[in-house]
Amino acid sequence: MDEFQSGEETTFVVDEVSSVIKEGVETVIGGSSYHHNKVNQWTSNVVEQCLNQLTKLNKPFKYIVSCVIMQKNGAGLHTAASCFWDNTTDGMRMTCCSIAARALWRLVV
Repeated sequence: MDEFQSGEETTFVVDEVSSVIKEGVETVIGGSSYHHNKVNQWTSNVVEQCLNQLTKLNKPFKYIVSCVIMQKNGAGLHTAASCFWDNTTDGMRMTCCSIAARALWRLVV
């Protein structure tokens, strides 16, 4: 990587990341219903798909991808994230997607 990259190349673009997340989930899960026995594979595949696509953006970032899939049955889910970074170049994107009988949370930093 060049030492002097343009600001666009070194800025965390939320819309790009959101698109990668949405594509990753659609590719792996699509319109499937919640199946407990598939959750481990789905989470692994969603994370892998998102990381692969994020690295293809060729940005000078390190990515952390976390995925939680849970059945939508009224149970609560509490999560927290804390980061120390430069707000002008770094960022975080949390997305929730609720489809039929499942809720899917993804966090990309």
